[in-house]
Amino acid sequence: MNEANKRRSLVRTIRKRQATFLGHVMRRGKLEHLVTTGKLEGKRSRGRQREKIMDGLATWLGTGKVSDTLTAVNDRDLWMNMIANAYKQDT
Repeated sequence: MNEANKRRSLVRTIRKRQATFLGHVMRRGKLEHLVTTGKLEGKRSRGRQREKIMDGLATWLGTGKVSDTLTAVNDRDLWMNMIANAYKQDT
């Protein structure tokens, strides 16, 4: 039981840090922004596509759509409140 709680706490910490980092990267508007949103040129590899960080965070934050998540990132206060609320609901 104790190990399950540690694992859950670790997953919550990782998600929170990913969301915080995503907000930082998306507000910069550089190459990292293009990589994170997946707008680089080229072909996708064959087979099942990997899950994107954006899809996982949109689900965790409860926005549902990646486009809504990207819109929320630009407002720093809204973004931090969304992260805090998702972190509280995950307990």
